[in-house]
Amino acid sequence: MGAQGLMAVGVPPQPLWLLYIKIAILVLSLIVLALGAYSESLLWGGGGPGGMDIFIALWSFIVYGGGAALEIWAPQFYYRIGMLVGQILAIIFWLTAWAWSASVASVWLSYRYKTFGGSLAGCAGLGAIAWVLTIVHLIFFIRASILESNPASQAELGKVEVPAQQPYPAQQPGYPAQAPQPYPAQQYPVQQQGPYPPQ
Repeated sequence: MGAQGLMAVGVPPQPLWLLYIKIAILVLSLIVLALGAYSESLLWGGGGPGGMDIFIALWSFIVYGGGAALEIWAPQFYYRIGMLVGQILAIIFWLTAWAWSASVASVWLSYRYKTFGGSLAGCAGLGAIAWVLTIVHLIFFIRASILESNPASQAELGKVEVPAQQPYPAQQPGYPAQAPQPYPAQQYPVQQQGPYPPQ
C-alpha cells in the first residue's frame, strides 16, 4: 500500500514548513558552492573536497530546485520515485562532502593554513547542517507520499476530505410491502427401516 504512494505521479500533500526546509537547503547549497569554489581557487591542482562540495551544491540545486519548480509549474510531471532517488543520493553525497571537507580541513588547519582550512571547515559545518535537513525532508516526503493513499490519516497534514455518504432508503421504491406467506405443508415419503432396529 505504501509503495503506491511513492510510485504515484503528482505532488504529495506536504505541510508548509517543508517548503522552508527546502529553501534552507538551497541557501546552504549556495553558500557551500561559494566556499567550495573559493577553496578550489586556493588549491593549485584543483579537485579534492572543494570539488565534491561544488558537485553536491549543484546536485541539490537540481534535486530541490528542480523539484520545487515542478511542484509549482508542472505537477503532472512530478514523479515521486525520481524525487525519492534524487533525495537519497543527495543524503549520501552531503555526508561524503562534509565528512571529507572536515577531514581535510583539520589537516590544513593543523599546519596553520587558515584560509584554505577555514573555507573547507565552513563547507563541512554548513554541509552537516544541510545533510540533517535533507534527512528531515526525505522522511516527511516519504511520510506524506505513503499517507496520501489513506485519506483518514491526512489530518496531520492538514488535508482531510470526508466523502458525503448517501443515506440508505428505508424501502426500495416501486415494490409494495408484502405480508409474509405461510409455507404449505409438505408430505415426506416414508423412510425404510435399515437392517438395524431403531434404538
